[in-house]
Amino acid sequence: MNSSNGWTPERRAQQAARIREQKPWLQSTGPKSAAGKATVSRNAFKGGSWREMRDMARHLNKCLQDQQRGLKQF
Repeated sequence: MNSSNGWTPERRAQQAARIREQKPWLQSTGPKSAAGKATVSRNAFKGGSWREMRDMARHLNKCLQDQQRGLKQF
């Protein structure tokens, strides 16, 4: 028995048999329209401007902390 997830080999075999009987892949459909396909094509996209904004915010915070330290010395 695999204690990390609770699935015994028997349970795994039973689940595999149930899945083969139900065949969910025959009922699953993807997007049909061009707009839907364009939307799901970006599902795995992890980039974007938010990273640049996060880096700028970190830089700004560091600058403000340095400025605050300088003002305390003054």
